[in-house]
Amino acid sequence: MSHSAFLLVLLAGLIHALWNIAAKKAGGDVRFAGFTSLIMMLVWAPVGLYFGWDVVPDWGWLEWGFVGASGVLHVLYFITLLRGYRKADLTVVYPLARGFGPLISSGAALLFLGEHMSLIGALGVIAVVGGVFLIAGGPRLFRQLKDQTQQLRLRKGIYYGLLTGLFIASYTVLDGYAVKVILISPILVDYFGNFIRLTLLLPALLRDKQATLTSWRLEWKYALIVGTISPISYVLVLYAMQSAPLSHVAPAREVSMLFAALLGGHLLGEGEINRFTIDGR
Repeated sequence: MSHSAFLLVLLAGLIHALWNIAAKKAGGDVRFAGFTSLIMMLVWAPVGLYFGWDVVPDWGWLEWGFVGASGVLHVLYFITLLRGYRKADLTVVYPLARGFGPLISSGAALLFLGEHMSLIGALGVIAVVGGVFLIAGGPRLFRQLKDQTQQLRLRKGIYYGLLTGLFIASYTVLDGYAVKVILISPILVDYFGNFIRLTLLLPALLRDKQATLTSWRLEWKYALIVGTISPISYVLVLYAMQSAPLSHVAPAREVSMLFAALLGGHLLGEGEINRFTIDGR
């Protein structure tokens, strides 16, 4: 991987961790996902129109098919992630999701995109998986599984973390193929995929208008953060995929786990890292 691609991934990781913390603090449900999609559509409209004005009219079924499938997978990912954040700790859900996803997507890239992984690359993937285990709690996870008071919450964290990781792997491979093989612009993949996301989420916003207004009053600040900065992190990753193997980019972007564990521990009061900080160890 080139230095420029790695820097893109590093910056994307920091931004990704920041918006996940905002999503966790919001504590929202499917309505929150709808708010963020609506904000994305409005805030990033000038960019989407600028890059898509002469390109999108020429799209055929292939391009729209990939963008549509990407939108569906992103909706499933975000709803699952938000549900995990409501039922468990970010410092469990987030590392598992971000670690399990690249493990699957790297394997899929080797099988379906014809990529090859060096010994160093394989060791890197193993290091990511080991890092996931440590950041999510390490040996503490086994102790908590034996504790009846923490067992249910931890099991939910593991379940939603792994399920979210599965969706991450799915959209990573799909979008990677779109930008590397079909040569769709990363900006257009994300922006127009958001129209699919908003279409799927709109019924949840309209079903109970009073509940939607109540949620908006409580969550709009967090939705504004997520809707504004989350596209930046993913578009940076897609640009990195254009110049570097997906099997390298997917594990490398999980540096966001380090940012999330550090920031989540301090800002949300979760996880072992927070206790280490308080104790001065």
